[in-house]
Amino acid sequence: MTFLSVDDLSVTFQTEAGPVEAVKNVSFTLEKGETLALVGESGSGKSVSALSILQLLPYPRAKHPNGKITLEGEQLVGADPDVMQQLRSAKIGIIFQEPLTALNPLHRIERQIAETLILHKGMSKDQARTRVLELLDLVGIPDPERRLDDYPHQLSGGQRQRVMIAMALANEPDLLIADEPTTALDVTIQLQILDLLAELQQKLGMALLLITHDLGIVRRMADRVAVMKDGAIVEQGSNSAVFETPSHAYTKMLLAAEPKGHPVRDPNEQPEEILSADDLKVWFPIKRGVFRRTVGHVKAVDGVSVSVRAGRTLGVVGESGSGKSTLGLALLRLIKSDGPIVYMGENIDRLGFRDMRPKRKEMQIVFQDPYGSLSPRLSVGQIIEEGLLVHGQVGDYHQRRQLIADALTEVGLEPEMQDRYPHEFSGGQRQRIAIARVIILKPRFIVLDEPTSALDMSVQAQVTELLRDLQQKHDLAYLFISHDLKVVRALSDDVVVMQDGLVVEQGPADDLFDNPKTEYTQTLLNAALDR
Repeated sequence: MTFLSVDDLSVTFQTEAGPVEAVKNVSFTLEKGETLALVGESGSGKSVSALSILQLLPYPRAKHPNGKITLEGEQLVGADPDVMQQLRSAKIGIIFQEPLTALNPLHRIERQIAETLILHKGMSKDQARTRVLELLDLVGIPDPERRLDDYPHQLSGGQRQRVMIAMALANEPDLLIADEPTTALDVTIQLQILDLLAELQQKLGMALLLITHDLGIVRRMADRVAVMKDGAIVEQGSNSAVFETPSHAYTKMLLAAEPKGHPVRDPNEQPEEILSADDLKVWFPIKRGVFRRTVGHVKAVDGVSVSVRAGRTLGVVGESGSGKSTLGLALLRLIKSDGPIVYMGENIDRLGFRDMRPKRKEMQIVFQDPYGSLSPRLSVGQIIEEGLLVHGQVGDYHQRRQLIADALTEVGLEPEMQDRYPHEFSGGQRQRIAIARVIILKPRFIVLDEPTSALDMSVQAQVTELLRDLQQKHDLAYLFISHDLKVVRALSDDVVVMQDGLVVEQGPADDLFDNPKTEYTQTLLNAALDR
């Protein structure tokens, strides 16, 4: 008997404009111990197909006009909620793509992982704590005992993703659905997680349904590959057949797509310095005991000096927890720091809230998680115009509509999309909306915090080209934070490598990529660029 069978499955969503078909007659099978990869661009129907297996779509707005899903012969479409609850806990685990929205912000990490162990395995709190520590150690969380009392917002993006993986593996499921499981992880941890999943799969005989835009991971992990486009599977076959002799034009396009090129500048040209910092420090106090006395500090950024010039990009790379995002927030004066920060010739590190406010218009940020950074209660137009209203650039309703339409057009979206909501867009489209929200204010300096990490390879290339075009058109200064060194090389003029809050190496991008001086930089490059 086939372990998992999806046969002629369709999914429609009811919208105000009528039903929209998201998945069209999809069929595939999966055996125990086997890995099937679903690949395709954002909006191709990969995640919807996977969530249909767990019956986690927003029913009754979502419907299955036809098709069957069986797990060991048991029909899942329309199954009793109690049956599905038992299957989700005992037989099917899932790693969600966006850990910040999937984790409960009100509960500590230990409670979130332990909950399923206590409810479904009958463990005591002490037994559950021991198992939680094992799981956190397995997925590469350093010093797991110290992290048990943390909330999700206290972890880096990569650390949150590792917590999600620990939760999914807690009950040793027969089927693991991994929806972009390594999206937010740095390259060295990616390899550890992939090895861990392969080891657990072999040990438990676990079936793995892998959804990813990283074709390197697919080549490494999958036994079979199914390529999806516009809700349908356009090609399906063994790993070797799909990669070595692809038959569909769309598959060939995906295999050829990745960010390419790198900036070529005149070395004698020195554009205007937009922002700089010297010996910047961000230390977070560690408090213990009843009276919450400070017993030490987490040195997130410890003496970093950087400079960003007009029309240039400074790339910041390093593993999760190295201080990359903290550095970006400190430069924008969004968290407290120590050390001079100079913007357009003015020292801003001591400015108060009121004096900083006019400068906020010119100093913007695009966040890592486009879904978490866009309010689900506001339309796209309201999201983009918010900055205009805050900074007094109000105008009348029609003027604002036109400015929003212009911003959407500039990032490659249709003007009429301003009346829709974030949940109606794919991940790549949401990131374009986040960029439009920034561009409408005509900034001078933008922090780009992992802006392509959650995007498909082809969409990464498109967003990279978009950022290049916007930089050239508006002479923008970028601080580009990423663990994806291929994208960093495609965009950056200079690169800073960070580890544990310190700069271990920095210099022109070509020099650093071609002749890294430190062992740590060499390790990152080897893992990321398949050297």
